Amino acid sequence: MTRKKRIKLSILGIILILMVIITCELFCGKLFPFSPVIIGFTKHELSNTIIYVQKGADYTDFQRLDTLIPAVEKFHEMKFIKKPEIILFKDSIGFIRRSFSKARFSAYPSGRLLVSPWALREDREGKISLEIYVRHELSHVLLMQYMSYFEAYRYPQWVLEGIAVYSTNQMGTSFYPDKKETFKAIAEGNFLNPLDFKTDKEDNIKLNVKYPMAFKYCEFACIVDYLIATYGKEKFLIFVKKLIENSDNDRVFKEVYNIEFSKVIQTFKEQVIENEKQIEKR
Repeated sequence: MTRKKRIKLSILGIILILMVIITCELFCGKLFPFSPVIIGFTKHELSNTIIYVQKGADYTDFQRLDTLIPAVEKFHEMKFIKKPEIILFKDSIGFIRRSFSKARFSAYPSGRLLVSPWALREDREGKISLEIYVRHELSHVLLMQYMSYFEAYRYPQWVLEGIAVYSTNQMGTSFYPDKKETFKAIAEGNFLNPLDFKTDKEDNIKLNVKYPMAFKYCEFACIVDYLIATYGKEKFLIFVKKLIENSDNDRVFKEVYNIEFSKVIQTFKEQVIENEKQIEKR
């Protein structure tokens, strides 16, 4: 066999190995959220959603999830481009193998939402509300359906989480602090600059709160609440949608609100602190 043929065979072998690896990852690995085929799950297509249930999973109340879609669309004033796919898992190992995140729920730009078995269990036990959490994730899915994968990666994450928590009234439920508790924590010096979220700078911020991630999400929801109360929901949704086309938070914010984002955040913090001082004096 000539050297040239050996090289060709080696390249072909490498390609075949890569194809096998990718195929395995698509069907039962980290690429599962983007797989063209769902294996090992029973499909249920409803009016608004497509729900896949891992074989053996104890869940049949599909209408409970399907009826959440109109509320998500109404708040965002946007329609789902295609039916979101909600995938319910029976076993933890299968979920962890197929999800990039170990969180209870995981939304992807592919239009899929993965639901862990412990999320279903905690809902049955009354620890969390499946409706609230699924609506939260559907907020992500709805916005990401209008983005490419690259745009979804660059989109300001504080906006994604803030609008999801605010639109579902998630504050004060489960282990999420309510507005009063969030304001108190901010006045005590706990605050994350929204633009530092999901960046290296976030690691340098020390928060003296019980559930740091829940606090961050609620802080962002309070900022959304402030923007809507001060400037109106219509302007806020314009801001949200323009970020799909241009993910530059500061530039788009200035264009929509005609004021620097940093100044609004500073004013928000000052008002929260002043409000808490007034409460203490009573």
